[in-house]
Amino acid sequence: MQEAFRYGRAAGRDDAPLRTELARLVPGLPAEIAAAVLGLAGGDAGVLREVAGALTAEQIRGAQPPPCTLPDGPLGRRCRAALAVLPARTRCALLLAATDPDLAPGELLAAGAAEDLAPAERAGLVAVTAGAVQFTPSVLRAIVYYDAPLAGRRSAHELLARVLDRRGERLRALVHRAAAAGGADETLSRELRAAAAEGPPRTAAAAYRQAAELTTDPAAAAGSLVAAARQAWLAGERQQAGLLLRRVSRRPEVRARARGLAGEMELREGDPVAARDILLDAAAHLVPHDVPAALEALLLAGEAVHLAGEHGRYGEVARRALALRRGDEAPPVALAFQQVAGLAGMYAGDHATAFARLRDVLRLAARVDEPAALIRAAGAAVLVGDDPRARALAGRAVALARDRGEVTLVPQGLEMAAFAGLAAGHHEAATAAATEGAALARATGQPALAQSHLGVLAVLAALVGDRESCVLRIREAGAHDTAQGPGEARALCQWALALLDLVEDRPRATVARLGALVVAASGRGNLIVQVAATPHLVEAVWRCDPPTPAAGRDPHAAALDRAFEPFDRWTAGTGQPAWLALRARCRALRAAEPQTAEEHFREALRQHGRGDADFARAHTELLFGRDLRRRRRPGAAREHLRSAVETFRLLRAEPWAAQADVELRAAGAPVPPDPAGARELTAQQERIARLVADGATNREIAQQLFLSPRTIDHHLRNVFARLGVRSRTELARRLS
Repeated sequence: MQEAFRYGRAAGRDDAPLRTELARLVPGLPAEIAAAVLGLAGGDAGVLREVAGALTAEQIRGAQPPPCTLPDGPLGRRCRAALAVLPARTRCALLLAATDPDLAPGELLAAGAAEDLAPAERAGLVAVTAGAVQFTPSVLRAIVYYDAPLAGRRSAHELLARVLDRRGERLRALVHRAAAAGGADETLSRELRAAAAEGPPRTAAAAYRQAAELTTDPAAAAGSLVAAARQAWLAGERQQAGLLLRRVSRRPEVRARARGLAGEMELREGDPVAARDILLDAAAHLVPHDVPAALEALLLAGEAVHLAGEHGRYGEVARRALALRRGDEAPPVALAFQQVAGLAGMYAGDHATAFARLRDVLRLAARVDEPAALIRAAGAAVLVGDDPRARALAGRAVALARDRGEVTLVPQGLEMAAFAGLAAGHHEAATAAATEGAALARATGQPALAQSHLGVLAVLAALVGDRESCVLRIREAGAHDTAQGPGEARALCQWALALLDLVEDRPRATVARLGALVVAASGRGNLIVQVAATPHLVEAVWRCDPPTPAAGRDPHAAALDRAFEPFDRWTAGTGQPAWLALRARCRALRAAEPQTAEEHFREALRQHGRGDADFARAHTELLFGRDLRRRRRPGAAREHLRSAVETFRLLRAEPWAAQADVELRAAGAPVPPDPAGARELTAQQERIARLVADGATNREIAQQLFLSPRTIDHHLRNVFARLGVRSRTELARRLS
């Protein structure tokens, strides 16, 4: 517990602005020192500046531990002066509250200290809510704890251990007993390890760390440190996990487990190739000692292969993983093996095997309640085109991860939810998932995952022609190609730029971008993006030069054949209306005979009718209407173009509505009026307006939506103009 303040921070808080400020104040600060300073600051820029200004040269180099409390500067003196005038009983109550960040008011009441907090509440130093005691500023918690004498801290831990034990909080009680211990205690160390196995990650990390301190057995200490690091990683405390891994001994079986966790962390930080090598090495050393850990390392190595865009190497990983199978595994492990087999088939082009194994994953998912396994199952659902199942599994995984305190897994589950929403045409849900996912990924030390979320947001913005938001999100992602080609985030950003070209009527530019992305060298590229972007490549080629019976093969035909053939087989295997509709649409755009094209377009609309993807249906009607008009059938075209205009307007996809407007006029029909200011604001404007009405500043909105404050100001001026309001107060009243 003594280290809680040094490394603790609010789960899910994105410290990006303060991290930038800290880098400006103290360039080159080691990552673990920076994390400690940010955790101590608790989101307060004033605290950050005071702590950063007091760092010693040894701390800046990492030769000494980071600060654990506020130095004796202006803010520190004011805080200490405010505490000094409080009654002694109030200061004792504050020490109890500071000793355990998770202490609830009921637990303080059981310790006989709740009423003594009243003077501190009146002074504005704490706020007692239904679930916690919040210090203001948050650094005050560290000041109260670390300014207290060692004997006082130990007494507080002993009292809380008794209170929590009586209330059935055994793990927390054990952690407090350990914090009060004066030396090695093998019995308590064993009790901590046993109880931590069932505890929430943040408390379990503290328990394992204390267990390592209390034992004289080097092997037990090393194992406890690795377990503490994994729990800290799950709790979103990336730097704490890294520090713990550095303390691990060189015992082979423990070092391999540490390497497995280090590889997982490397994967989320953005170097999938390095992560792959670390994970494969860890798996090789783990097989003789810990088969489940070896399998986990191989699963992550396979994910690294995917993220690096080198899926030609997946077969090697799959063979090593499947060699561990015995046939009597529990559902989560059986699920993992089926997923490996399914992915191996998918990457090898054996769709029959891939779909069979991945659907086995979905059946097994009903018997699993582990967030990580459910996230993998959601990924399997995405790969077989079952987007509704993917959303449901991802939602279940996110809810379980939140409930268990496994905050690192939450943005991973949200990534699957965002992919599923994007594929299914549920753009608002996908935007919400990716926006939260990007913030949580950053806050939990997973920048590569944040890049993927931002890539999804860029694609969503491009789909509706929001160039400014799309470009800003691409810049924010900052994703680069790997040595093997575009990784997942970079592929998403390239797809978004290609979509902007298509929306803005530059189909040749779209062909150039998507040709390089979709028609990659054998074994290279990003499988999901290659499949999802193929309909846009087909459309772009068609818009460059629609096929005719006499035209012969166009210069893009061979490349398009290579892209379309796997897409055609994959969509047929899904059996899902949304994907079958896109398959039929693509066949229509590739058909040279008018009658064949029309049959495929009508099949696409029939499949759209079985699903609920309004945007995709409107897009198909736009292309069908454009095709009919070009074939000199304006009367038949008008029905589809009018429907496309109305749907795009309702969905606030203005650039697509404008394209349909042009086609409808060319077909000789008046454009239908914009329905009743049906929605006066675009989706982005409405989101910003709601945040303004809730009291958020432009800078806060910019951070939340991954846009610049200048862009927020621009959108807000348009909101005021559209709604006829002149102030934020009027806007709040209007929206209420």
